[in-house]
Formats: sequence, structure tokens, C-alpha cells
Amino acid sequence: MTGSPSTALRPKHPSARSLRGLADAFGFEVRGDLDALEVTGASLSSAAVEPGDLYVGVPGRNVHGAQFAGTARDRGAVAVLTDADGAVRAAEAAPGMPVLVAGDVRAALGDVAAWIHRTAENPATLFAVTGTNGKTSVVYLLYGILQQLGVVAGLTSTAERRIGDEAVTSSLTTPEASELHALLARMREVGVSAVGVEVSAQAVSRHRVDGLVFDVAGFTNLTHDHLDDYASMGEYYEAKRELFAPSRARRAVVTVDSEWGRRLADESPIPVTTLTTIAGVAADWHVAVGEQTATHTEFVLEGPGGRRIETSVPLLGWYMAANAALAIVMLVESGIDPDRIARVLERDGGLRAYIPGRAERVSGERGPLVYIDYGHTPDAFLQTLASMRRFVEGRIIMLFGADGDRDTTKRADMGAIAARGADIVVITDFHPRTEDPAAIRAALIAGARQAVPDREIHEVPDPRAAFRAALALAREGDAILYAGPGHEDYHEVNGVKIPYSARDDAREALREAGWLA
Repeated sequence: MTGSPSTALRPKHPSARSLRGLADAFGFEVRGDLDALEVTGASLSSAAVEPGDLYVGVPGRNVHGAQFAGTARDRGAVAVLTDADGAVRAAEAAPGMPVLVAGDVRAALGDVAAWIHRTAENPATLFAVTGTNGKTSVVYLLYGILQQLGVVAGLTSTAERRIGDEAVTSSLTTPEASELHALLARMREVGVSAVGVEVSAQAVSRHRVDGLVFDVAGFTNLTHDHLDDYASMGEYYEAKRELFAPSRARRAVVTVDSEWGRRLADESPIPVTTLTTIAGVAADWHVAVGEQTATHTEFVLEGPGGRRIETSVPLLGWYMAANAALAIVMLVESGIDPDRIARVLERDGGLRAYIPGRAERVSGERGPLVYIDYGHTPDAFLQTLASMRRFVEGRIIMLFGADGDRDTTKRADMGAIAARGADIVVITDFHPRTEDPAAIRAALIAGARQAVPDREIHEVPDPRAAFRAALALAREGDAILYAGPGHEDYHEVNGVKIPYSARDDAREALREAGWLA
């Protein structure tokens, strides 16, 4: 595929490996001369190829990636890995270029990238986090606590890939296997000893985490989402469950607040430690949520042997306490003494974490509270609104839209939950992509009207105008929840990504209104 130039973090000093050795290790059919050729990386995008790469040509929706073998060779690729059909296309596009032929290229890529980058030799502790909501938050909370413990840590999430203070913006929740293994190799170069990886269901289904065995895998929850990719909630669950196989993870920490979590704990073939926020539910660790404010959430975590950690997370919502507890228990399961964690959190006055675009407060000391959030599922709406009700003295104004070309079955529920939980609803456009944005807005409004017929609803298509409309309705003591865009810096319409940061725009609007200096 052509793709765009990569911003992936790669090793600065890659260790070359024999291309012949790679072919022999995996039993690939070889077309061409591999003698004396060495490989230092792998790339699925011809535009992102670096000298010494193995270019991986996979069949796409419209074209076969092998068609771009010529571009890959011009950029320094030493060979192509593709399927039988791709081998023919690669020979036409780049005559004489060596080709390795595999039956299922994408399924082979993870192990190939692991071999190239010597991932098995990486001493870092690997954490995987999956679930519908909370994955990004748990990964950042893991990262934050590890830093408080003095551990050199890295992460890869929906928002960014991060090694210490170095970061690049993410394009996928979980990077392609070629990028993920290169990222881990880069982390090894700089002494990273623990890595948190956000793992989507699609990442498991599409082989993005192949070639890795995680030390601890964590599960947050499973709620309505991605039914455009999976035929049912059961199928969606099965995709998540694959992460908890012995070939992918050594241990698990599972939140058992829901039937899906309890089922996973029962069915998992690897050792499982359980966690719950619900009194009376059997689990190894229990979370009791305390004071919830606009700036922090207090909680107590109790576990085996009388272990007890009383602390707070600098984020709103009981679910953030649950996310923080999951991160703590995952660290304990990796071998870190819980008493050490407790001492560090007491020393620092709680967890230190910044999670971009997750219930991120962008308002100042004056005026309405304004939060920008990435939540785009019915359950995310429900939990955030319920948490805000605990401390918002005035009205809650909710601004949101829905993804185009994505799961349409959740739109009515999104509208209904917004209408029930907020005092005023403002519907706008959010990544309509190739769909008619007016039709998306209509579905959201219909869900809201059916749930609460007399709810005050405003329809403002342009996101910038919509936020200003919401702000004009707000008074001191009110709160605005702008759900959906989170950390993202674009608005996608008809295949075009228009620059737009909800966080930056909201701050600008607050300044225009005189609420921010």
C-alpha cells in the first residue's frame, strides 16, 4: 500500500539479520537471490519504508500492496514478503527484487517482525489492556505509577506512542505488528523496563499483537461497540478473549463487575486475579470509591492478605478509580510489592497521571466547567454523566456527535442516554466520513426525543459553532461535556481530515467568552 510517511518510533541502531535466515526460519518460498542480503526492519507502507526494510505487501480492499514494490525498492527495501498473487504483482512492479512468499502474510507478520527485531530478547515487562472503555486510561495510569516508582516506562495507546518524554501521535489504537515490534526495539535501546500496550479487539483479530507474550493482560469491561466489525456481542467477546490465551499472556487481571468479566475469569486458561467495584461480588481485590469531585476521585483498594491502598486519582468519575485500581493490581501481578506502591502513592499524595482527552478539564477557575472526552459509546456516556451529577451544582450541557461509517446500532442509545443524563443536549457532526451527516444527527436526535420528549435539544452541524452555542447556554456553576473528539486533532469528512482540536478550540472559545485569560 502507498500509505503516508510513518511517524513510527524505530530503533536507531537496528541489528541486521540474514534474509536467508529469515526465509529458512519460517519456511517461506523464495523467488530471487537472497545471498548476502540483510534486513533491519519491516514496513506495511511503501511510503514509510526505510533502507534495509522488508516490504510487506498484503491484499487491501481496493488494491494489493505488492503493486507498490517498486516504490518500496526505490526507498531502500531489500525484499518483499507477500502472498502468491502478490508475488506476481511484485515481479511486475519491481523486476529482479527478491520475493518471499507466505500463505497468509498478515498472520505471519507478527512473528516475522519479532524475529527481525529480536523481541524475545527484550527484558521489559509487557502489560496489555483490553476492554470497550478505559483501555487508554489504564495504560496511562500504569505509565504514571511506574514513573512514580522510578521505573523507565513506555506506552502505546489510541492517543500516542510514548517513550519517556518522546512521543508520536497514534493512527491506530494498536499499531500494526511491524510498527509495534520496532517500537519495542527502540524502547529496549533506551532502557525501558516496562511497557503498557492498549489492545483492541481488532488488534487481536488482525494479528497486530502477534509475536508477543504479555506478562500481564488486563480486562476493563465489555459494552456495546464495534458491531460493525463483529456480528454480535458474543463474537466481540470472543475476539477479546483470544488475548487471554497462553500463547498471548502469562497472567490476567479481570474486572468482574459485569457478566462478561465473570465469564472471562471463568473461561480463561491462564491464571486470573479478579477485581470488582461492586460490594458483595466475589473477587480477589475490592475497590470502594470515596469522594468524587471535579478534580479527583478517592478510593480504597483492598486485597489478599489484608493489603490495603487508600489513595486518589486526579480524574473525575468512579470508573477512573476502577481503572486506577486495575492498573495497581496489574503491577502487583507483575511482581511489584503492593506495600511499595502504597508508600509511593502516599508520598506523592495520590496517583500522578495525565490522560489526553479523557474527561480532560479545559476550563479555568471561573465560568462553567468544561470537559473534553473521548467517550463515544452508550456506556461511556452513561458513566461520565452519572459521575458529573455528583458534583455539578448547575445544569449539564452535553455536546456530541457520532462516527460515520461505523456501528450505527448504538446511535439511538447514545441520544437516549444523553437526553436522560444531561439538562441540555447539543448535537453536532463528528467524523461523518462518507455518510450523510444530517442523517447521523437525525438518528441521535430521534433517540433523544424518544427517551425524553421535552428535553431541550439544539442541532448545530459545525463543531466549532456547536461548542460556542453550548457555551452561550452555560452559566457559572454549569458544566459542559463535549464527548467524542478527545485527544484527536482532525474532523473527517468525505475522506478528508480537516484540522480540528476540540481541546484547543474549546480553550479559544472560553477565552473569547472571557472565562480564560
